[in-house]
Amino acid sequence: MCKLRIAGLVNDSIVDGPGMRLTVFCQGCPHNCKGCHNVHTHDFKGGYDIDVEDIVNKAKSNKLLSGITFSGGEPMCQPKSFLQLAKKIKAETDLNIICYTGYTIEQLQALNNPDINGLLDICDWLIDGKFEESLKDLTLPFRGSSNQRIIELKNNTIEWTR
Repeated sequence: MCKLRIAGLVNDSIVDGPGMRLTVFCQGCPHNCKGCHNVHTHDFKGGYDIDVEDIVNKAKSNKLLSGITFSGGEPMCQPKSFLQLAKKIKAETDLNIICYTGYTIEQLQALNNPDINGLLDICDWLIDGKFEESLKDLTLPFRGSSNQRIIELKNNTIEWTR
């Protein structure tokens, strides 16, 4: 059974993407962005392990959800497990998937990691870039600083609008 190391789950988030979402906060982040509001997720030894199947079942049990969000920590530090979760979500639900990352899409693509590439192929949106405290903007939807981009992966388009 595939496991993820997570900091926690939020079953009814309305701030991590459109509609009501199940948000998976993974544990471990190498970025340590100044001003990060999820500092407790940075330690790779923190959090707890959970079976991917348990997350899928939780998503399936909440009929009000429109999507699932992978947040952090840094999901790209666990790409194999998040890819397995994404595949199961797409196979067993009609939920869309958003993935947050402190890396840019260009950095991720340059890694040429098959699991990261698979995750980029299956997710609907990527919100990329480190949180930059000097660019903090609380009016932006679904991101904390103006350098972060919302990328619709299926169309490879970048959303910059407020």
